[in-house]
Amino acid sequence: MGADPSRPGRAHDPQHDPQHHPQHHREHDRRHDRQEQDQERDRRYDPARVAPGDTVVVVLATSPVCGTPAPGGSLLERLTAQLVTLPVREIHLITREDAGGAGPAGGGPPRELTTSGGLADDLRAVAKVARTSTSPVAVLPADVVAHTEALAALLADPGRPTGAVVGNGDPVPLRPPVRTEWGRVVSAGTSFHEVEWPNATFRGVLQVGEAHLAGLADIAEELADLAQRRRLGRVSDAEVTDLLLAGLVRAGVPVRAVPTRGLHCSRVSGPDAASAAIRELDRVDEPAVRLRAAVKTGDGLFTTFCVSTWSRHLIRPAARLGLTPNAVTGMSVGLAAIAAIWFSDGHRPAMLVGAAALYLSFVLDCVDGQLARYTRAFSPLGGWLDAICDRLKEYLVYVGLAAGYGAAAGAGAGAGAGAGAAGWAGSVWPLAVAAMVLQSVRHMVDFSYAGAVADAARRVSGPAGPPRSIAVPWDSAPAGAPGGAGAPGTVLALSRRLDRGVAYWLKKAVVLPIGERMALIAVTAALFDARVTFLALLGWGCVALAYTATGRIVRSFA
Repeated sequence: MGADPSRPGRAHDPQHDPQHHPQHHREHDRRHDRQEQDQERDRRYDPARVAPGDTVVVVLATSPVCGTPAPGGSLLERLTAQLVTLPVREIHLITREDAGGAGPAGGGPPRELTTSGGLADDLRAVAKVARTSTSPVAVLPADVVAHTEALAALLADPGRPTGAVVGNGDPVPLRPPVRTEWGRVVSAGTSFHEVEWPNATFRGVLQVGEAHLAGLADIAEELADLAQRRRLGRVSDAEVTDLLLAGLVRAGVPVRAVPTRGLHCSRVSGPDAASAAIRELDRVDEPAVRLRAAVKTGDGLFTTFCVSTWSRHLIRPAARLGLTPNAVTGMSVGLAAIAAIWFSDGHRPAMLVGAAALYLSFVLDCVDGQLARYTRAFSPLGGWLDAICDRLKEYLVYVGLAAGYGAAAGAGAGAGAGAGAAGWAGSVWPLAVAAMVLQSVRHMVDFSYAGAVADAARRVSGPAGPPRSIAVPWDSAPAGAPGGAGAPGTVLALSRRLDRGVAYWLKKAVVLPIGERMALIAVTAALFDARVTFLALLGWGCVALAYTATGRIVRSFA
């Protein structure tokens, strides 16, 4: 045997050499995978490749925990390195004189250091930043250990919303309880403030949009006065973000609940907890979780099981090719036009090709939204363009089917007078027009209902309900809770009990969403003819319209 270069003078034994042990290889592979994930993350959030940052971040480095050693330095240095990769304009560090590891790191956005004497001073420093900022303000403690994707879900959202990162699990110190309803935080707790019926926990990361900065400043100053007068019980210096969230919610500010979605984001209380939290980060395939999150939940039966199961594999190639969501939308329109052209032939082989092209067009229609979520390339123009193109594609296909049915009937009747007689009288154009009218009516009703719901929400003091005092600990009962306002009626309760299993998917399919419509068109056109397609669309569409109208009427009286 040759000598082991790692141990001079000792024979090399692969069985005892840690470099050749299977466990060592597995650990080496895991480290290699993590390095690749870090490199992928750095490429994805390279500041030179993303839009200039506009968010101002306040980092509360007020406890010795922020100096705890971590990969890449201390916890504070690790967090600021993550913030550098996000669209952040500047970082304000609030520290204590005795907080270890609280010095600013070099590189990245400008940093401003403020030394604070306690909880009240921390809150006033946040209020000062909110008063002077002209862009969204994020507040988070330096003891947060999180995946970059978990932070980016809020801080890199193009809408820069007012929101808070929340997760599942029981409330524990540094993880206070919250209650979320319909994607909003409607109640938030601290060691002083109570939460009735909590269903999530706050993970320490808070962002406030431009529209609510004045409210944030007022709330922070009010909380500072209460803390200075010891009117908040035994609230500790570590609860700044918890207090701010509770204050925003009780002031009626709509705060979006941003879930961690399989990622980790939590605060740590010491070195052991920090090491355990970092190990939890390493166990998660961060890029894979991000890819899964790009696929929208709550889609229809056909979209969920026949498209989204494999369309996600097109997202990364599209991103690497530099395709934008709008470009994918254009490709989807092109495939729909190709489908319409093949349908206009009217003969069976052409109908089969048209059905395949229509299916692929719908796949790309799903991919454009998935790519937008994956790259966070949202825009009002993109949403409007997607909605308009959906209608355009569907009606193009209607025209192609009607023209193809007439062409096939004309070819069967022969040329000349026979073909003319087989024109309008034997065509399906009336059915095509009726299908267009029905679908237009459904869209009009849907958009009108959505607008009415939005208007009703704006008439109240935000989704969090009417303003409540931040100086009292108790909270109101949630809507729908026993004894609370808004308890659902019998019909709504039955509807909610059916939101599982086969009944759930039947409820999804009966309303004939776009996925089911595309599948219905493709299957009936490929196997039968355009007349069957339009009759099926009209029949199912009328049932869907009646079902949705009935459900909305019941909800309005519940």
